[in-house]
Amino acid sequence: MLDREGFRPNVGIILLNQKNQVFWGKRIRTHSWQFPQGGIDRGESPEQAMFRELHEEVGLQPEHVRIVARTRDWLRYEVPDRFIRRDARGFYKGQKQIWYLLQLVTHDHQLNLRATDHPEFDAWRWNDYWVPLDAVVEFKRGVYEMALTELARFLPRQERHNRYLRGGPRGPREQTGDELDHQDMQQPPHMELPPGASFDPNPQG
Repeated sequence: MLDREGFRPNVGIILLNQKNQVFWGKRIRTHSWQFPQGGIDRGESPEQAMFRELHEEVGLQPEHVRIVARTRDWLRYEVPDRFIRRDARGFYKGQKQIWYLLQLVTHDHQLNLRATDHPEFDAWRWNDYWVPLDAVVEFKRGVYEMALTELARFLPRQERHNRYLRGGPRGPREQTGDELDHQDMQQPPHMELPPGASFDPNPQG
């Protein structure tokens, strides 16, 4: 389904965790990383397409997320001819997208890259909000920058501890030896990966 200018309607998804980090997926059998995205089928609204793609690509249901914001207008990118099937050249120009900013309200283990038999990603990670655009295929970078910039002002506010509330105006309270021993005994947080996922510590590799 193309518009009169040759752009296919599409949705993009920026999925946040509670630390305002974003889901960053590695396209299957490539070294490119990207956000979940997909086309809007005939008769679908952008929101309906977003929830369908959310399940197909990362295995989440509507109750696993909350919608924080969306872009006001369509954001467009053109696809170079070498990436377009021969039978589509001449009338297919690229994608126009509505971008959604979502926040995960469940645990990481609900993510599933094998929710369908045509997976989009073979690895994923949580990344800082301002993702490394050099890991994105070149013709999508402009749209990514526009979407991230427009939606950044809607990022949920993070709780920050004020040291003066705990330690008073003279600075933070000194920790006792028992407290320091307790901290040393604590284990680092365990990172759980969803079914079908692997963690790549070097996404530029």
